Amino acid sequence: MPRIAAPTNAAQREQTQRKILNAFGELLFTHGLPGLTMTDVARTAGVGRTAVYNYFADLEQLLVAYALDETGKFVVDLRASLDGLENPVDRLAVYVRAQMEDLTRRHLPPGPAMRSVLSNESFAKLGVHVGELNTILMDILRAGMAQRYLPESDVEGLVQLIHGSLTTSASRRNADTPDEDHITGAVRFIQAGVGATFDADGRPIQRA
Repeated sequence: MPRIAAPTNAAQREQTQRKILNAFGELLFTHGLPGLTMTDVARTAGVGRTAVYNYFADLEQLLVAYALDETGKFVVDLRASLDGLENPVDRLAVYVRAQMEDLTRRHLPPGPAMRSVLSNESFAKLGVHVGELNTILMDILRAGMAQRYLPESDVEGLVQLIHGSLTTSASRRNADTPDEDHITGAVRFIQAGVGATFDADGRPIQRA
């Protein structure tokens, strides 16, 4: 009799889909998106090529599913990390650090590259989670301004500048051990860039 890998058909399908998504992410990180095929994904996942097509019609659909899965998990973890932190400057530090660590390990191509390989419809599907991240950051910045830790400024403009800076400064030199000095420097750079100031002990200072 064949060995049953999961207790139910639904669990078996979930396991197979997870193997495919994990294999796709591994290949994105090690080889990049250009030239990647469904056959490569099937081989790395240890499943038949037909099995991959049973879950995803093409590489674009697989890329969107992977991006949504990765970003969704990141948003959940980020919200958990922010819970309990009151000071908006400290919350900004957690946000920047989480983004830097995620981008260091992340297998996804950057936004412009994603747009170039996805249809408008597929790219729009990613906007939900991107919008969640924008909302989290905007809420942090607005709280910082309302509580006088940050000077009044164009919040939406700052969000674009911060995310652009994070994307360009993220280091992928070692995916297993993110560069702590690099991340700390990015945190301080962005905090200073939005106008945060600190006392001699490194605590955020409210503006007069």
